[in-house]
Order: sequence, then structure tokens, then C-alpha cells
Amino acid sequence: MLDKNIQQWLNAYGVSHQNPINKTIHWICVPIIMWTVLALLWEVHLPGQPLLNLALVLIVISLLFYWRLSRNLAIGMVGVTASMVGIILWHQATLAIPLWQSALTLFVVAWIFQFIGHKIEGKKPSFFEDIQFLLIGPIWLLSFIYRKLGIPYRPAAQA
Repeated sequence: MLDKNIQQWLNAYGVSHQNPINKTIHWICVPIIMWTVLALLWEVHLPGQPLLNLALVLIVISLLFYWRLSRNLAIGMVGVTASMVGIILWHQATLAIPLWQSALTLFVVAWIFQFIGHKIEGKKPSFFEDIQFLLIGPIWLLSFIYRKLGIPYRPAAQA
């Protein structure tokens, strides 16, 4: 599963994300898509487990994936993910529109923009090459924030 280290994943992802317009679209749409996937899976409860849903399962799997790549980025993703869960809970408690409707609408719109960005870029989305790139997008963005703040994100084996 982890045939690449964190920098190899980030570099490979970055190859198809060079155009400034595509990058800007990704800064907006990747977090939206991440939230929408969690929100949609939040609505799918495991049989006989009213407090356990598929979003929580995905969160655990994703954080383990990130932990094996870079402990520092994984810690950052805990914060990102917690914020998204907070927005899900706020949505459920505050808004009249069902969570799945908001999530599905935003999911479709964000993916349309992602594909527009890749059309502008002239390169296919990375996940066409390897599905694991769907998990790399969020930490690719977070790695830019870490670099700006001077926070290292070296591979987990060196952390």
C-alpha cells in the first residue's frame, strides 16, 4: 500500500497540479470534496451500531495511512478532520436541509470544478493513475501550509 514515501507522493501529485488556476480550484474544492465524502458517509450507520458510521471508519483508515507517511501531517489531518466533523454536526443541528442533500450538491459542483481545473491543466486527475491519490490531495494542501509555517513533515520512519 505504501510504495512511496510522503515526498514521493506529494511530488507525484504535484506533477498534474502546476497551473495556478488548477491549484486555486484545488485549494477550494479538495476540502469541499473531503467534507462532502465525510458528510455522505456520516449518514450511513453500521448495522446495530447507531454511533458508528462509515465516515468514522474512513477517518480511522485515512489517519492510519497518513500516520504511516508522516506523523506531523497526520496530526494536522486530525485537526482538519475534526473541523469537518464539527461542520457536519453543526449542519445537522442547525440547518433544515438534510445533510446528504447539501453534501451531494456540493460534491457534484466541486468535482465539476476539479475537472475544469484539470482541463485547464491539460492533465488527468492523479487518482486515474492510483486511487490512493484521493487521500493525497488533502495532505498535499496541508504540506504547503506546513512549509509556509516551517513545520517539518518528514517521512514517518524519520519522524
